[in-house]
Amino acid sequence: MQESSPVNILLVEDNPADVRLTREALKQCTLINSMDVVMDGEAAMRYLSREGEFVEAPRPDLILLDLNLPLKSGQEVLAEIRQDKSLRAIPVIVLTNSKSQQNILKNYSLYCNCYVIKPVRFDQYVGAVKAIEEFWFSVASLPKLN
Repeated sequence: MQESSPVNILLVEDNPADVRLTREALKQCTLINSMDVVMDGEAAMRYLSREGEFVEAPRPDLILLDLNLPLKSGQEVLAEIRQDKSLRAIPVIVLTNSKSQQNILKNYSLYCNCYVIKPVRFDQYVGAVKAIEEFWFSVASLPKLN
């Protein structure tokens, strides 16, 4: 992806503190990016399907997905994304507090692109977000999706 292209990120996160932390970390990144936030799994699927209040939503270039969500879990969202031909090419980064090997294996079996355990310290969190940005938007080649 060209560095001047706007990057659309969908953050699926129900914790307002983690939303703020992610926004602050993205401000320190080098690319021009926009981040939309949905706070539960059902809203994530409406956003991705462009239904209801999300009819004008942009197609995200990357999804940052928490696992512990209300209404529909992150794993359920990931499974639905991977079953949908129009969504399955979008990279999904699981960004969670869970260090459980069972969760890690389950999410990779559902074809998450990466599993990142949220660092506790702000500087480490910023470093993790910068690493995600650097890899997915400067190193990797992503498909253009509509």
